[in-house]
Amino acid sequence: QVQLVESGGGLVQAGGSLRLSCAASGSIGSISAAGWYRQAPGKQRELVATITSSGRTNYADSVKGRFTISEDNAKNTVYLQMNSLKPEDTAVYYCAADRWGYNGAYYWGQGTQVTVSS
Repeated sequence: QVQLVESGGGLVQAGGSLRLSCAASGSIGSISAAGWYRQAPGKQRELVATITSSGRTNYADSVKGRFTISEDNAKNTVYLQMNSLKPEDTAVYYCAADRWGYNGAYYWGQGTQVTVSS
């Protein structure tokens, strides 16, 4: 079993920055990849960024050049550094992790609210 806990969300002005953290505990060795999703009310859930166990990253076009996903293996933590935030980035952000032998996200965090004001 893996537990994921997000933190770092909040309210910022457009152009500001936030760093989200996702702390994992439990059977860390079962995780093959991790990522961040976001969802605004009434909108489809969007995959924002992913990182594999080998460090390969991928980003949605809407956040390329502004967001950076990284990992600290010593702390079992994945981060999402968000710079140059825009109002359209407002959403609940969820940390998720894939498990070896499964396709797609298997473990999910509880979500953290990010609100960007105009």
